[in-house]
Amino acid sequence: MASAASGVATVSPLDILHQRAQELGLDLASKEFAEAMDRADSLARFRDQFLIPRNSDLMHVDPALVVASDPCIYMCGNSLGLQPKQTQVLVMEELNKWARRGVTGHHDDSPRPWVSIDETVTGLCAKVVGARPNEVAIMNTLTVNLHLLMVPFYRPTPTRFKILFEAKSFPSDFYAFKSQAEFHGYNPTDALLQVEPRPGQQCISDDDICRIIEEQGDSIAVVLLSGVQYYNGQFFDIPRITKLAHEKGCTVGFDLAHAAGNIALQLHDWDVDFACWCTYKYLNAGPGGIAGAFVHEKHGALEGRPRFAGWWGVDREKRFTMAHDLDYIPGVQGLQLSNPPVLQTVSLLASLQLFDEATMPALRAKSQLLTSYLEWLLVKHLNVVAAVEGKRTVEIITPEDPARRGAQLSLLFSELIKPVFDELEKRGIVCDMREPNVLRVAPTPMYNTFADAHNFVRLLIDSLVEVRKRQRPHHV
Repeated sequence: MASAASGVATVSPLDILHQRAQELGLDLASKEFAEAMDRADSLARFRDQFLIPRNSDLMHVDPALVVASDPCIYMCGNSLGLQPKQTQVLVMEELNKWARRGVTGHHDDSPRPWVSIDETVTGLCAKVVGARPNEVAIMNTLTVNLHLLMVPFYRPTPTRFKILFEAKSFPSDFYAFKSQAEFHGYNPTDALLQVEPRPGQQCISDDDICRIIEEQGDSIAVVLLSGVQYYNGQFFDIPRITKLAHEKGCTVGFDLAHAAGNIALQLHDWDVDFACWCTYKYLNAGPGGIAGAFVHEKHGALEGRPRFAGWWGVDREKRFTMAHDLDYIPGVQGLQLSNPPVLQTVSLLASLQLFDEATMPALRAKSQLLTSYLEWLLVKHLNVVAAVEGKRTVEIITPEDPARRGAQLSLLFSELIKPVFDELEKRGIVCDMREPNVLRVAPTPMYNTFADAHNFVRLLIDSLVEVRKRQRPHHV
């Protein structure tokens, strides 16, 4: 394959897998190959830093189909990441400090005084998303941050008022876009510009996004896409879209809920204006965890732009003077409203420390190998199923190009997914379904293994076989 950016020939993840299988003298489809890849994995040690549910912990497993004491096959990091073992340690340290020191914990001599607790995670999170520390704030939740960012960055005029976004965007994003347009007095039918996949396709062409920007850019106030599309796992070409949109005078923002901790982002270098993300998916901060926001430093102190403000956004040295002088911190940190929740912040810290050790480039490299391996196994075995049944009943709708996806494969079934999903749960598989007929599978490089991918495919085929048995007519 060739790199679109440089035209230089590169080796694909699948080529690497075939080469390693040849060097090992093993069949790529064999369990032995998966185990050999895990033994050679330089990131394998990180799996031991997470609490992986046992089959006995899950509600819907069939004891006859699993070994109760074995860890489940957890392929759901795109929905909720697993808990790092260090999380409980850090949270308990803060609970103990609260018990021993009360309010004095805000300004104590510990490594993490509460008054500056967010500073323990800001720089680490900036590394994950390719930003400078002053361009990132850890605060609130994702949709709250999206609204806060749209206040200064969605500035519609009578001629430039549209919001460009992708079809099947996450519902909360759509609600935010719609309500923002209405708040400014625009009819959402006119203001919301949605880019659709081409007929018969599941993913949106980056070319089509760029074509709409070229054709209608003069009326688009803000381009606001997902970094990675939650439903099909497509990674949009952020630098290309951002560059073109800027040339047309548009502001550019991204919802990175499925991209942060998944893709090796470079928000500063790509010149993105603003972005927001949650931290409970690939960043493993826990259910409903504190979120992140980015504003490029080129926007300075956001002078001349409106904002919804709170006391935590003012100069750190002046917060406790209780003055009303509105001396905001420059950039995104000036959009902070309230002091961050300590327990949520250190929960995120536990995971970010692991990311800092593993590094995003290394995680991304493993992710591309692991996801390509899962894809290859799925295609191989589903081709057999299709040959036996005389028709194809499962299609991978995530982009085939490893550079255009993250750690997720979405499988589209020609039937209702619930019966298959139920059988997977019985076999100790944790993944995600989107009814009526999509299964989302996320081989997360921080804690998933090549053996997980191999076992998942085996158990998926077993589940399909079991569903087919029940679908056959019974003859008396």
